Amino acid sequence: MRVHLGSDHAGLELKDHLLNWLADNGYEAVDHGPFVFDAVDDYPVFCLRAAEAVAAEQAEGADSLGVVIGGSGNGEQMAANKVIGVRAALVWSEATAVLAREHNDANVISVGGRQHSLEDMTRFVEVFLSTPFSDEERHVRRIAQMGDYEVTRELPPLPASALGGGSDASGSSDSEA
Repeated sequence: MRVHLGSDHAGLELKDHLLNWLADNGYEAVDHGPFVFDAVDDYPVFCLRAAEAVAAEQAEGADSLGVVIGGSGNGEQMAANKVIGVRAALVWSEATAVLAREHNDANVISVGGRQHSLEDMTRFVEVFLSTPFSDEERHVRRIAQMGDYEVTRELPPLPASALGGGSDASGSSDSEA
């Protein structure tokens, strides 16, 4: 499996560690930068490239995932999620790493280099990479709704249970004067 990595200065140490860890564990790591420490670098430059590579390779049927890293992981996740076809999850525990894959079929995770130990973050990445998507119908349906919205920009219809009280799907009441 190919794993694309992108970070900012706050994630550089973890990214460099992961490059070695991935190689030692049979993964093909692709480094999208940064390559040197720059305290004022911009994470979108690197995280968008990593996410774009994952989306492109998955669209071609390749086995590819991504990891983006920053101080908190928040901005890096936001950047990755701007790429069509990417479902990036902020991971802060083994449980969130598992759920990102099992329930959301996340193809990129974001971790906060200033939030956890190197060992913990490595474990989160390991769990993410080794956990398969569940393929449960409810999760497939939800992912399809997000994918459809990403392409059409049309909201999915509200379920009947959300319409209670005589409102239609637009939120209008049946008894407007």
